[in-house]
Amino acid sequence: MSQIPPHSLRIHIDRGGTFCDVHASWPGTSTDERQELVIKLLSSDPGNYADAPTEGIRRVLEKVSGTTIKRGDKLSMDLIERIRLSTTLATNALLERRGTKHALCITKGFRDLLLIGNQSRPKIFDLNIRRPEPLYEEVIEIDERVTIVGYTSDPLYDEKKTLFDESGAVIRDGYSTQDEHGQIVRGISGEGVRILQRPDPDAIHSQLQALHSKGYKSLAIVFMHSYTYPDHEEHVKEIAHKVGFEFVSTSNSIGRMIKVLPRGTSTTVDAYLTPILRKYLEGFWAGFDLTEEDKARVEFMTSDGGLVSATHFTGLKSILSGPAGGVVGYALTSYSATHDGRGVIGLDVGGTSTDVSRFQGQYERTQETITAGVNVMASQLDVNTVAAGGGSCLTFKAGLCRAGPESAGADPGPRCYRKNGPLALTDANLLLGRLIPEYFPKIFGKDENEGLDIEASRLEFEKLAAQVNEGSETKLGFDEVVYGFIKVANETMCRPIRALTEARGYATGKHILASFGGAGGQHACEIAELLGIHTILIHRYSSILSAYGLALADRAYELSEPTSTAYNEESEQDLEKRLDSLEEQVRSSLTSQGFAPENIHTERLLNMRFDGTDTSLMVQRDGGEGYEGAFKRIYKGEFGFLLEGSRVVVDDVKVRGTGKTYSSLGPSVFEELKSSAFTVTQVDPSRASLQKSVYFDKLGRVDNVGVWDLGSLRVGEKVAGPAIIIDDTQTIVVCPDWWAVVTRRHLVIEREDPDV
Repeated sequence: MSQIPPHSLRIHIDRGGTFCDVHASWPGTSTDERQELVIKLLSSDPGNYADAPTEGIRRVLEKVSGTTIKRGDKLSMDLIERIRLSTTLATNALLERRGTKHALCITKGFRDLLLIGNQSRPKIFDLNIRRPEPLYEEVIEIDERVTIVGYTSDPLYDEKKTLFDESGAVIRDGYSTQDEHGQIVRGISGEGVRILQRPDPDAIHSQLQALHSKGYKSLAIVFMHSYTYPDHEEHVKEIAHKVGFEFVSTSNSIGRMIKVLPRGTSTTVDAYLTPILRKYLEGFWAGFDLTEEDKARVEFMTSDGGLVSATHFTGLKSILSGPAGGVVGYALTSYSATHDGRGVIGLDVGGTSTDVSRFQGQYERTQETITAGVNVMASQLDVNTVAAGGGSCLTFKAGLCRAGPESAGADPGPRCYRKNGPLALTDANLLLGRLIPEYFPKIFGKDENEGLDIEASRLEFEKLAAQVNEGSETKLGFDEVVYGFIKVANETMCRPIRALTEARGYATGKHILASFGGAGGQHACEIAELLGIHTILIHRYSSILSAYGLALADRAYELSEPTSTAYNEESEQDLEKRLDSLEEQVRSSLTSQGFAPENIHTERLLNMRFDGTDTSLMVQRDGGEGYEGAFKRIYKGEFGFLLEGSRVVVDDVKVRGTGKTYSSLGPSVFEELKSSAFTVTQVDPSRASLQKSVYFDKLGRVDNVGVWDLGSLRVGEKVAGPAIIIDDTQTIVVCPDWWAVVTRRHLVIEREDPDV
């Protein structure tokens, strides 16, 4: 391979639960062309390598440099322009409760606040409720206390609220009485904050020293009202560092938003997961010969779809790191506002789970979620996850076929992976002819050079089929039993899609299905049929779209401040000034990171709710509609009604900035299809690489189904189903009554007759 210029290699890695996907690119022969390389390896293979991303980078460097690099040798950054990573490391640690031992430091009198929670009963009829254990192991109470002066729900609040002059001195206090004591200061939200008890440094030092002597190195600090008055938390944090705590998470740094419970649990999540990430990064850095300047060229995908540097990558921001790359990938390659504006449903079928999301011009985000039984307050892409993927274990219990939630993972993996693993969905697709062993990556076996073991899958499935038919009057054939498990998995994958569309007032059938993930192409047509969807888009890199999405993603930076005010003409001016100030800081930060002003995009957001409720929505002004109009439109769409006559209250102001990686990605797939230069031609059936027997619903076994190499198909060629289209990293099943057209970057799959 020809020599590539220094610092020109871009590497993007998604480490999933089963596979680690690597996408790399470097300058081609022309200035606007880049050569690309895709590598897929197991996320966990301790017998061959310690860390999958490092191993993936080693393989990339070997291929592009043409030199042999031994495993264990330090890797050079000389050729690398940037590395972008997404990982499920923190997510898995939270799910499996393998985080860092840490303690909780909380306001005196609130020791059990996070343990009590909000008393919600998600399984109200369950007779054996098992509440998740708290993440922290010990609690200390700090004798400190502040309180808010007045409350916004008071009808007379505007007349009585505390006012301050420019120096911060109180000029009006309509709530205090002569009996009340404590200094009143102005909080970040603009509210008056009364300091009832200041923390005692000596007492706190003794308490923290006792914790540290017990082996605690990580600490979560959660004080009442710290969202608007963070001084006490920051003071205790300073003492904790002096005592020797290696990591301290304060709730005011997690998110300056009201609601102490989600803010508190989020702080414990951060203290639980971030040390795990830091330890992993230390091991990752150890595999390279690099400087501090080199580290700045490594970026990480966060849960909200933006990239951050390693220093800003925390456990709380990484919970949806893996799925976020895929959402960015399909959003930027599959949606077109100029085509017909149809929303796109992202279906990411991975090895362990299926992630579902929706995009229609804007990323759908949520500010508060429950993950692994823990209430998390952080900006995240709205992704619904279900435990059904290529590695989902197949079992028959109590007369029911089950696909998941248990997963075979990467080690041992499905039965066909040659590690004596359990039967999984991958085995079912293999036996029905939907996976072609000749084309599947040969990365299995002791020497990582063997293909799938179909006989091992068959022997194990024969035992399962006998179990299914035992005691049943109607005996099912072998293929029928195998396909029954696929139908169960397909229905499971449809469930979160309906929750994101029908449950929110969107017609599912009026969407485009963007299928990706290693197993997405094997299920896309059948899932689309179940949902009434007639158009499927499958990107050429769909099997590694989470990694490819990293190549397209933007650097993100956001700032927020609490506020507590009713939305009206008077407050709107003050809110705009605060948004202006935040936007200036955001733009300044992104400019300092090397982005030109024209490549910086900002979103100005208000967190709004009806007075008397605690259901807030993050709202962006839409054209001439205004914030209040946008809030009411979104609220009615979400809940079906409005609280007429109730004031609208603003809890927070936020500005989110993105530094664009690319100013334009060129014409969309729909513009390409409409182009006069684009012509569709039926492909010659004799050009099929192979003929295989494949099982389909209602038709049964279909012999001589053409297997097409995606690389051999030219732009504009049309393949009619039933067919199998494959390349080195993915298999796409085109069912009967569907056809696929090849475009420059996509396969566009549509029904022959939408009325069928």
